[in-house]
Amino acid sequence: MSKRSLRFTPLLLLLSPALVWASDHWPDKPVKLVVGYAAGGPVDTAARQFAKFLGDQVGQPVVIENKTGASGIIAAENVARAPADGSVLYFLASPTLTITPHIQKGIQIDKDRDFRYLGNLVEYTNVLVVNNKLPVKNISELVAYAKANPGALSFGSAGVGSSNQLSAELLKQRTDTEMLHVPYRGNAPAMIDVIGGKTSMMFDITGTAINYINSGKVRALAVTSKERNRALPDVPSMSEAGIDDYDVTGWYGVVGPAKLDDATAGQIEKALKTVSELPEYRKQMEKVGYTISLRSGKQLKSRIDNEYRLWGEVTAKAGIQADK
Repeated sequence: MSKRSLRFTPLLLLLSPALVWASDHWPDKPVKLVVGYAAGGPVDTAARQFAKFLGDQVGQPVVIENKTGASGIIAAENVARAPADGSVLYFLASPTLTITPHIQKGIQIDKDRDFRYLGNLVEYTNVLVVNNKLPVKNISELVAYAKANPGALSFGSAGVGSSNQLSAELLKQRTDTEMLHVPYRGNAPAMIDVIGGKTSMMFDITGTAINYINSGKVRALAVTSKERNRALPDVPSMSEAGIDDYDVTGWYGVVGPAKLDDATAGQIEKALKTVSELPEYRKQMEKVGYTISLRSGKQLKSRIDNEYRLWGEVTAKAGIQADK
């Protein structure tokens, strides 16, 4: 190295800490962040926000790759077979490993065998919205209406086994009511039919439902988390509305191939923590209703196990389990 190069090295170290950090630790090449859902949807949008901040921190491009199909399972299979060097990670949406295995046949991946769990990033809640002409203003009135008119209420969802379908199935089970499920190919067309009155209601992700609620196109009755959502402070939780033992909170996390070594996994967890603590990242996610909820890889695995058991019970009782 020339004297001139040596003279400028300290300045480069001061100006480019992320690049220096990346040169000594993971990553040493661009990172592919796999998303199991289509571009433009809520999972993809959240992943792209995260990827930008992660790339800024580690000094390497973090590139989104959408591998759609089978409610995220195709993407999960892709990551399970990927090189275990930290170059391919999965932006995991909770239903993929907690709900989908109960309702789809022929799944080749195993949550206990195929992944290294790296961390939980954010949580999201669903919100129950109803058509404006439905004569109910709160959950108590909705339950009373459902009991007085068995089967008259219909609810849309993003498809069989989606988290918004199971939010409704859990409500049915907790209140002993009958409602008709109408599956759609995504949340957006389901919401259009709630607004138009073709269906009575749906559970939608808070971040995508806010605009419809604030513009008065639908009426919000309750959020599915134990606590109220910051983005909808006037909307009660299901628990506040009188539905005991009801807590449905979705989340996004990051996982890698099972054989990812401890040193690389530790560096990735460190990077997740750094991004989660950035004020601008937190601001952007909380603005649309997400809650920053950093958990370790070990805590994420425990959460998946618990939710897998819950949704196994719900899907069995609802009669929507796949033949094993």
